[in-house]
Amino acid sequence: MLNLRFAKDYLLYRLKAKTRHGLHSPFVYRLVDEIIYDFHAKNVYVEVEGVRKGLLNDDRVITITDLGAGSHVNNNKQKRVGDIAKNALKPPKLAQLIYRLVADQQPKNIIELGTCLGTTSIYLQKAAPNAKVYTLEGCPETAKVAKESFTKTDTKDIELITGNFDDTLKSVIDSLDQLDFVFVDGNHQKDATLKYFEWCLPKVHDNTLLIFDDIYWSEGMKQAWAQIKAHPQVTVTVDLFWIGLVYLRKGQVKEDFVIKI
Repeated sequence: MLNLRFAKDYLLYRLKAKTRHGLHSPFVYRLVDEIIYDFHAKNVYVEVEGVRKGLLNDDRVITITDLGAGSHVNNNKQKRVGDIAKNALKPPKLAQLIYRLVADQQPKNIIELGTCLGTTSIYLQKAAPNAKVYTLEGCPETAKVAKESFTKTDTKDIELITGNFDDTLKSVIDSLDQLDFVFVDGNHQKDATLKYFEWCLPKVHDNTLLIFDDIYWSEGMKQAWAQIKAHPQVTVTVDLFWIGLVYLRKGQVKEDFVIKI
């Protein structure tokens, strides 16, 4: 039933999704034309995808601590690193899109919920070398592997914080004057997602970008995404099926876009 529901959601998304053509918002047109549809190769892609290749070939078995909704693929506690890399890491297409969004915005601070094995964290830091990246991970053993990846790529200014997001995220938010870029890629439960969103709101500004991963993961995540879109502080959302972009630009006409990728 899960796969059928997901396939139906994807089909509906493809039917509704637009390309850059027909977009009447200059802000979203530029976003789509210059960032989302920038498919040019970049040297950083080669570097980070080399890390991914190494992780895919890693035969170590580690014990997973999962504090969220679990996996659609394998909920065993003992997992091979290579299998985690195959099934849980953001695929290159999405990780590189997130890289481009960060590179365009050049935030001073970045929060990532869900480090996993660290490849997206590296993309985040490489995109904005002057930013401080706070990456939060619930599983100590995957966090250890992520730290190895950071060392291999000489990636600095990443602070990896291990623990339950309920215990770690609020303190990071409270330590910052404002939030520039937040990528929510963990837990995947409705109530938790909405709670983290609400925690962010007091620190957002016109240039803040919030990204929510797996917005069609479950009925609960679909409901969370609908509530986020409807929030009065949210002005522009971009539904890319796999991720959702949220902007809170005062004075901007409230619009929701579904864009094909």
